[in-house]
Amino acid sequence: MSKLDAATRSMPPDELRLVLPAQVVEEILSAASKTMAAEPNLVDIRVTEYTQATPEPWCRCVPIPAGCTGGPVGDPRIHVCAGAKQVTLVGDLHGQYHDFLQLLEKAGEPSEDSVIVFNGDYVDRGAWGLETYVTLLAWKILLPNRVFLLRGNHETRFCSTSYGFKREVETKYGAHSRHLFQKFLSTFTSHPLAAVVASSVLVCHGGLWRELHPSRRKGAKNGGKKKDGGRKNGVPEGDRSLRVGSLEDLMKVRRTVQDPSGTGMSAILGDILWSDPSSEPGLKPNDGRGIGLLFGPDITEEFLEKNHLRLIVRSHEGPDAREQRPDMLPMSHGYTVDHTVKSGKLMTLFSAPDYPQFQVMDKRFENKAAFFVLTAPDFWEPQIYTLDAVLPRPQVHAYYEVMSYMDSDDEMDAGKGHASDAE
Repeated sequence: MSKLDAATRSMPPDELRLVLPAQVVEEILSAASKTMAAEPNLVDIRVTEYTQATPEPWCRCVPIPAGCTGGPVGDPRIHVCAGAKQVTLVGDLHGQYHDFLQLLEKAGEPSEDSVIVFNGDYVDRGAWGLETYVTLLAWKILLPNRVFLLRGNHETRFCSTSYGFKREVETKYGAHSRHLFQKFLSTFTSHPLAAVVASSVLVCHGGLWRELHPSRRKGAKNGGKKKDGGRKNGVPEGDRSLRVGSLEDLMKVRRTVQDPSGTGMSAILGDILWSDPSSEPGLKPNDGRGIGLLFGPDITEEFLEKNHLRLIVRSHEGPDAREQRPDMLPMSHGYTVDHTVKSGKLMTLFSAPDYPQFQVMDKRFENKAAFFVLTAPDFWEPQIYTLDAVLPRPQVHAYYEVMSYMDSDDEMDAGKGHASDAE
């Protein structure tokens, strides 16, 4: 990591390949993809002080020894047991490499006693998404049962093309970039979607997902009708009723989709990557984003109670997104408590300080970043740590049109109609 850190400070971006050759990047991508593809959609993280004798109903498996994993993608019998004393949770990083290194220094690196769960959005917006993501993948290869990398909405073709990562790869790897970018896209689809820690804490990027009615599971195939079969955000027009899904539903999702359309069987994938909590009760389509759901405190309570959980930790929203939602708490300290209900809480965790890196405004957000540490016996009561940005940052240019995408809500509108279920 020290060589990459030095390279970002002393070398132009197009010379990164001298420190990190394209062949090495490709080998890291291949090895990490293979490792993550063997994990289930929902990773079960057990810790030394708190391990139940039998697996959860959604796991439907016999216990696997601590530190072991195996089985094909989607196999509901498999789970991962990581026997450790604490679990650290990290939210969006968005290519802010130097802030990421500072976070690791403060939180501690993964080890035999410490698991780290990263909650998606590793690339885009910041100038060092490639360095950040490759470092995380290398950790995953080195310590596969101590590092878990969940997928975020920016680990998609649409977002990584629109918000800078594709251009970053092109700038740093030139003639090799086209092939490398395709490898990155393939790796994105190998990430698991969520984790349950100590049978009490759910971690996922966007938020809760819908229950799919059997008649909707195969998507719309209605002859000459439009692709979504008259649906809006995966819900038939005139039938806006929705029900929150289960952990069992999540285990069945086909995650090898680059851009979920939010309809048919990719509806759940779209939900878990794009959904947001709301201050209003109920469950409804997230029409502002054009994909995913908005879910209120009552839905959080229903989900926690039904699944015997105490805490949901999600990410997905930075200070710019929260500025557009005055009914929700601002993201000035790197975290918020969004729902407090009878069965527990829902919290948002954001780990990119002074975000976004490139801002065209008189006053920056200057938000702090945060990370959570979960320990026995009350894993659902996280220890919260905050940190400021590492400044000044090395001088670089943005890899996306900053004026065109000034806040996170712009990507919501752009998402309408972009997605496909292509492999």
